Amino acid sequence: MILYPAIDLKDGACVRLLRGDMDAATVFNTDPGAQARAFVDAGAEWIHVVDLNGAFSGKSENADAVSAILDAVGNKAQVQLGGGIRSVSHVSSWLERGVSRVILGTVAVKDPDTVKAACAAFPGQVAVGIDARAGKVAVEGWAEATELEVLELARMFEDEGVAAIIYTDIDRDGALQGVNVAATKSLSDAIATPVIASGGVTSLDDLRALKAAGGIAGAISGRALYDGRIDLAEAIAVLKGKG
Repeated sequence: MILYPAIDLKDGACVRLLRGDMDAATVFNTDPGAQARAFVDAGAEWIHVVDLNGAFSGKSENADAVSAILDAVGNKAQVQLGGGIRSVSHVSSWLERGVSRVILGTVAVKDPDTVKAACAAFPGQVAVGIDARAGKVAVEGWAEATELEVLELARMFEDEGVAAIIYTDIDRDGALQGVNVAATKSLSDAIATPVIASGGVTSLDDLRALKAAGGIAGAISGRALYDGRIDLAEAIAVLKGKG
């Protein structure tokens, strides 16, 4: 399993939200590049970056901060980026700028053909972000609920070459209440596409539980890394079977 430390960007700073609420943001670092370097120095092989402003507006709003992260990371780690990316040309532009994998969320619900076209154009470099409350998908920065079931959406892209499904339990995100292992495992078992867990990863025990469940490709953690509940180097060791 791969651990993806998270950098969520709001107004150019690294923040964490509580259950996706932009008005409940805690600023942890005003220098995204420095934060990325710290993660790399602790052994991170991937960094998960989300443009929160972009997720709401539908366009990149933190491009300078993302560029700072890419410059800081260089060739020492890979970056996956989501938030406000809604077209194949937008995917292409970020891949050209050095992002290794682009995450498509809202557009996967509203225009699935765009996701399929992006996957065809950039095999292995497109992930689908599925964010859900009580099993139902939410879009537009989690502000808009749908009646679409998580598994229904995931299966739409099963044969399209999606690199990964990033599954977030919104009610757990930033709440430090533990990860939803059962729902993540159920999704992973139902599809062939690799599944990355997100939302509520609070402790090393959460990571151990995800690893023990089997079949889950990775986990994203944010707030627990920032407030010291999880030591990144130790967490990476746990997921590599060394802790």
